[in-house]
Amino acid sequence: MPMRLAIVGRPNVGKSTLFNRLAGRKLAIVDDQPGVTRDRRFGTGRIGDLDLELIDTAGFEDVTDDSLESRMRQQTILAIEEADVALFVVDARDGVTPMDEVFAEILRRHDKPVILAANKAESKASNDGVNEAFGLGLGEPIAISAEHGEGMADLYQALLAVWPEIDEEEDEEGEKPIRIAIVGRPNAGKSTLVNKLIGEDRLLTGPEAGITRDAIPVDWTWDDRSVRLVDTAGLRRKAKVQEKLEKLSTGDTIRAITFAEIVILVMDATHPFEIQDLQIADLVEREGRGLVFCLAKWDLIEDQGATLKEITEEAGRLLPQLRGSPVIALSAETGRHLDRLMPAVFKVHNDWSTKVKTRDLNDWLKMALERHPPPAVGGRRVKPKYMAQTKARPPTFVMFASRADQLPDHYRRYLINSLRESFEMPGVPMRLTVKSTKNPYAEGEEKGGPAPRSRVPNFAPKLGKKVAEPKGVARARLGMAPLAEPVVEAAEKVKAKPKPKVKPRSKLLSPGKLKVGAGPTPKGRAQKLARPGVKPKRASRPLSNRKNGR
Repeated sequence: MPMRLAIVGRPNVGKSTLFNRLAGRKLAIVDDQPGVTRDRRFGTGRIGDLDLELIDTAGFEDVTDDSLESRMRQQTILAIEEADVALFVVDARDGVTPMDEVFAEILRRHDKPVILAANKAESKASNDGVNEAFGLGLGEPIAISAEHGEGMADLYQALLAVWPEIDEEEDEEGEKPIRIAIVGRPNAGKSTLVNKLIGEDRLLTGPEAGITRDAIPVDWTWDDRSVRLVDTAGLRRKAKVQEKLEKLSTGDTIRAITFAEIVILVMDATHPFEIQDLQIADLVEREGRGLVFCLAKWDLIEDQGATLKEITEEAGRLLPQLRGSPVIALSAETGRHLDRLMPAVFKVHNDWSTKVKTRDLNDWLKMALERHPPPAVGGRRVKPKYMAQTKARPPTFVMFASRADQLPDHYRRYLINSLRESFEMPGVPMRLTVKSTKNPYAEGEEKGGPAPRSRVPNFAPKLGKKVAEPKGVARARLGMAPLAEPVVEAAEKVKAKPKPKVKPRSKLLSPGKLKVGAGPTPKGRAQKLARPGVKPKRASRPLSNRKNGR
């Protein structure tokens, strides 16, 4: 069983930095400005072989009125009560402050093990602050540096001392929870809605706008199904976001939308569908997430029936790409119509996870083409031929057609809307990719047409005279395997060996019988005798006859 560790202390001592260090990733927003963290943030971490359930808390303030700081203190006290061990963090550079002494006294009243950590102790100048921490009476302080990761081994030994039993049995992995992000403009009632759903004051609420800064996940079970609700900071227009801290909060909210499965867009029922609401809804559609519209503060509306009908029609007109998304009107303050929200969320989640059979898709495609044929572009009609679904979440389809790049956008929208209507997936974002049926290796030829010509270069000139191709090129053009290297080398040697020249035998022809093309051309004396009007001379006697006197 993992240890539940609450990281507590006064503001700006490095609690969130230590939380991120133990979690192994940047979950909490960190800034030099004190009081960044306001809500309790949960996370999982590990140090050595010890599993941790981390709780990041807000900076402790010694106030008890109805202010925001007082409500933040109540959240810190709840974290201490829920934890197994409290990790009290002080600033070693500043030393022990009166606020640290007050908080140490509060920790003594709780029957919880306390580990004292002196953060920011990476320099020698902080040694005095570490020594001062002995005066708090909470044991020996551990000098650490959450920013640089120093002192983690000493912290691990201190945690083992108060938690010696390590459960090595791994828990069986159950069903993965459905991730639901609660987004909207500031002060729309997001945190109040989450508290009402889970039935406890888990998140910090109040009349002030922009209380929530981090994206706070809350694990919950609804109808025996695991759910992870993620409360996010309010999103304002980009031109109004100037401070660094608000930019970090906006980035955390967008990250929560990216990793969510279903997004609940909370809007003020008195001012629904403002420009920022439309931009958030468009962002959710581009990310491919399921969307549910939630009209909060519904108890402030007088004519509720007519107003709901008008808002529903306006949603389909302003966001045609999300036509059919459910619109739930409720009051988180009174709990009216709260039971309608989660059934609508799970209905959208089932539609978002739909997988359609290929046969049903092609039957639908045939009927859709008969009802509204694709237009002719440039005198030639686009012909869709085949369709299939490649994945779900969101539903993604691919359609093969001739001249796919010429398909107009309005006809693509017609196919998507018809898909939503025919297979009952209202409001679900869809992806439709149109691909060409042409062979990319054939120059202008479609599949099933004439065989494409080879891309092997032809060495013959364009004058019509045939020239023998090299053997390797010819075999590649005919689709044959290349010859083995010894065979190729032997063929090249035979080809390179010069052939002996054989002189053609000349045949003596008489002048009357000499014809062009009758035989090989005579040379030498035979050529001279072949000329017209030339008589042969008397042959001379052999040399042997001359010696004998003949």
